[in-house]
Amino acid sequence: MKFKLVVFSAILMGIAFSSEAQITKKPNIIVVLADDVGVGDISHFRKLHKGKIVLETPNIDTLASEGMYFTQAHAPAALCATSRYSIMTGNNNYRSPNPWGVWSGYAKSSISKEQLTLGRVMQKANYKTAFFGKWHLGTDFATKSDANEVFRAAGKKLSLNVDITKIKDFGPNQSGFDYSVTLPSGIQNEPYSIYENDKWLPLKNNSKIALIDKVYMESIGAVMDKKSGLGDSNWMPSDIGSILANKAVKYISDNAKKENPFFMYYCSQAVHTPHMAAAELNGVKIAGTTPSKHIDMIKELDVQVGMMVAALKKQGVYDNTLIIFTSDNGGLHVDGETWNARHEPSDIYRGAKNDPYEGGHRVPFIAVWPNQIKPNQVSEAPLLGSDILATIAAAGNYKMANTEALDSYNLLPILQNKEKKHQRNHIMIQGGTGKEVIIIEDGWKLIIQIDKKDKTNAKRTPIALFDLNTNETEDERFNFINNKKYQKKIQKLFNSYNHTRDSKIITGLH
Repeated sequence: MKFKLVVFSAILMGIAFSSEAQITKKPNIIVVLADDVGVGDISHFRKLHKGKIVLETPNIDTLASEGMYFTQAHAPAALCATSRYSIMTGNNNYRSPNPWGVWSGYAKSSISKEQLTLGRVMQKANYKTAFFGKWHLGTDFATKSDANEVFRAAGKKLSLNVDITKIKDFGPNQSGFDYSVTLPSGIQNEPYSIYENDKWLPLKNNSKIALIDKVYMESIGAVMDKKSGLGDSNWMPSDIGSILANKAVKYISDNAKKENPFFMYYCSQAVHTPHMAAAELNGVKIAGTTPSKHIDMIKELDVQVGMMVAALKKQGVYDNTLIIFTSDNGGLHVDGETWNARHEPSDIYRGAKNDPYEGGHRVPFIAVWPNQIKPNQVSEAPLLGSDILATIAAAGNYKMANTEALDSYNLLPILQNKEKKHQRNHIMIQGGTGKEVIIIEDGWKLIIQIDKKDKTNAKRTPIALFDLNTNETEDERFNFINNKKYQKKIQKLFNSYNHTRDSKIITGLH
């Protein structure tokens, strides 16, 4: 009898150990970075201010209800390429060799081979890593005339002496990602093609490399967003979202049951221009089903998120997957149909993408991890997209060196209710093409103008002070820059920005 009790106890202990092992196993991690999505584009956030809902985003809203969402989340910059550098490296843009961005698909990368990236940190944590979507960080292609020579585009000059059949270097596969399906410049610029593990992925069997110009774009019902250039002869922006989403679902299915967990960085093509949504995705009709082509793209993004979540649940790994959803900058104000429908991409906030105002850089941010993050939580902790790197490193149980990801703050204690807010004194954000920078501390926001003629970025002038602490001034109507009452506050914030930037001190916490 005694023997039986011992055996029975051992069985119970075995079950307990098994359960504990399941809970403590490293999570799979998916970071979804939307393109040009503002807080008002997601119905969950729009409802917080009782705004008119033109389009429901049920899949993204469900994530918000099943985890924690943040009401003071900011993109590192008000434009995409600059934000993507900061998110990828965990560093503020002023640390980049190209602080105002790398915009060409043929530009020299701002990220070195030694620098930590989202992919590299997760590889160090023994994850399988994958990248999907818009890269926009600079890529090396060879010239047609010499396979050993790297092609560099010359401004607006037509790029023809370039071999776009394969990525030569500095794409996702050379930056920490084991697998990739990527667009070097998204859907808006050359090369107009998509790549799987560095090799051109033809859109159709009869695809060839051809010149994609304004005439071609008009023939497919698109608008040329940037410049003419080489691409797939069957280039069709409305096909790209389906390719990315279905490839991502397949990746989840192929890797969910493997011994090593996976990390997926999914950079959706939605909702950047040209606004050409899929006719149908995952059985859901999309194009033409909302008041505008722009809003169609938001619907497609929501369906993409739903497909990935469904794949995780089908494989039985959703409960131990950390999902982070956010955007690279604020929302777009681009077309009359969206405006006429009274859809507000920036919600209650002033401005939009490329602006230093809240609408330019305030973004939705949601984190879900059923085993570790309690549902239906909201946090007012101010955060930056650059905090993602330290957060996923901590979730993957990897300790980073203090010399890495200098401005990335580990959000895991906040997500797990171990602290209410982070200990940063302030957050620093970059604006857009107007070359403004921003510092926010205790709800006070100072906008600083960088002299456009000063290449050292040392000439700086405070141009706006806003109080974000009250609802009445949340839309940044009242600029206190010339108010004598606030001159000490302006100087304090200005000094804080200058000291932090010029001393290059660490602002993150791992």
